[in-house]
Amino acid sequence: MADGMTPTQAPVLDLDEKGRPRNGEAQSLARRLFIQLLVFGGCHDARPLVDLLGRRGIQGVLYEDLNDPTGIGLLTFDEDPGYFLETVRPLVAGEAFSGLRFREEFTMLGRTYSMGWEADLVEALITRPKGRLCSPELPWAIWYPLRRSGAFEELPEKEQRAVLSEHGGVGQSFGKAGVAHDIRLACHGLSKDDNDFVIGILGAELYPLSAVVQRMRKTRQTSRYLSRLGPFFVGRALWQAPTA
Repeated sequence: MADGMTPTQAPVLDLDEKGRPRNGEAQSLARRLFIQLLVFGGCHDARPLVDLLGRRGIQGVLYEDLNDPTGIGLLTFDEDPGYFLETVRPLVAGEAFSGLRFREEFTMLGRTYSMGWEADLVEALITRPKGRLCSPELPWAIWYPLRRSGAFEELPEKEQRAVLSEHGGVGQSFGKAGVAHDIRLACHGLSKDDNDFVIGILGAELYPLSAVVQRMRKTRQTSRYLSRLGPFFVGRALWQAPTA
């Protein structure tokens, strides 16, 4: 090999998600959930789409776009990103979506990821996000991408943790109150705009979701260390896949 290493000497990359050690043993998982949002305008009657999604057994949610009177958002998810090409793409390329206007600026794609403290990785990365997305009790949603500034990446690790802890504490307080629940996705290399994360905030009512964003404006991460935030998609679920 050009670098002087033989194939048997090649390093092995550990790309598994890591959780809190259990019974003294490291916890890891080679699974994660991919989630994609596609937004369309010009939908004057969404009932045929609802029927189609149900018949095809699509894993996802159909949102009515609050800020576009004829807008809809199709959010789909699967552990295999090939699902978006093999199942979702033929669906949206078909007759049912043919008269709609694709809103490329709202496209979002990300993957669930671990922070290292999760007690149950399957629940945190797979089961919980699916349950929240498909819960009739959480119809309202705000989805948006963000990119951190280079200044954050230059901070010492201890200070990074403090910044993230402050920001995360806001979301946790709303979650414990049961009024807003988040879904955090990494999207490094998955966005044409080079974003770092996609955030979904879900709830029974819209106001608390807006209040979360407002509170987070005052955190150091948002006020100092974000270089880009948005665009924001605001919707209410018109159809949700049944939860298992």
